[in-house]
Amino acid sequence: MNWLPAWHSFVCVVDSGSMAGAARRLGCTRAQVSKQIAELERAFGARLFERSTRRLVLTAAGDVFHQHARHALEAVRGTEIALRNLGEAPRGTLRVSATVSFGRHWIAPLLPEIAAAHPELECELILTDDIVDLVADNIDLALRMTRQPPEDAVARRVVGLRRVICAAPHYLARHGVPETPHDLVRHQCLSYVLRDDKVWSLLDARGNEARVAVSSRIHFNNIECILDAALAGHGVAILPTFMCHRELADGRLRAVLDGYEPNVIFGRDLYACYTPSRVRVPKVKVFLDALARHFQPLPPWERDAG
Repeated sequence: MNWLPAWHSFVCVVDSGSMAGAARRLGCTRAQVSKQIAELERAFGARLFERSTRRLVLTAAGDVFHQHARHALEAVRGTEIALRNLGEAPRGTLRVSATVSFGRHWIAPLLPEIAAAHPELECELILTDDIVDLVADNIDLALRMTRQPPEDAVARRVVGLRRVICAAPHYLARHGVPETPHDLVRHQCLSYVLRDDKVWSLLDARGNEARVAVSSRIHFNNIECILDAALAGHGVAILPTFMCHRELADGRLRAVLDGYEPNVIFGRDLYACYTPSRVRVPKVKVFLDALARHFQPLPPWERDAG
């Protein structure tokens, strides 16, 4: 049998959780996927899935095969990419993933410049706050805000990210300025739904942590909505300076608790993450070079603040 399509189908079944989902992803019928899985099981002499009416669960053999199949498919894909990108000129499609707010404000404007400089290159920007799978989603490079870059990818630090605790001056005039972290319990604190569990962690200059259970009647899962709510005077927020530098500079927002650094799950740095097969791919290199020019030694929002 032609093993490559069958291995790809198997991995798609695992990733999507069902043969029907894999078929939709592959653009074929469920029967075709089922046939390929059955042929794999006959070839290996082992069941790869435990089947039930509701879901598919990997057997021990299936789990081992899944690990090796993913690596094999990535190796094949890496070979194809390397061959397509022989030479120095970047060509083909560059697929970049970034978080919604950072990508919209700081990465989207870069892509037309890169495309204009390289006529054989097309650029795609995938904006999502979820973690993408570099292999399954065919992403050339993902920009991730994280404390710990993935161990199975190459990770290059792009820029440090600073966050501030801030509020609108008219909110502070009504409710007072918090002088210590525990003063926040008396304030409306605009939390990031599903991200901080309504507990803010703040570090002083010595690295000592203060954990404060905060409350608010308004919650969001989008940082731009938190910015809008803070500007409207609805509460105190933790915001990255790449989003609120102009508002801080013109006085629409005021930083408070300057001696404390918000300690958030996203970490302090933005990383460019890509698979080892992309290390020498010209289209990835030109994008990394553009990031370095744009964000180093100081990012534009810090230069503006200076």
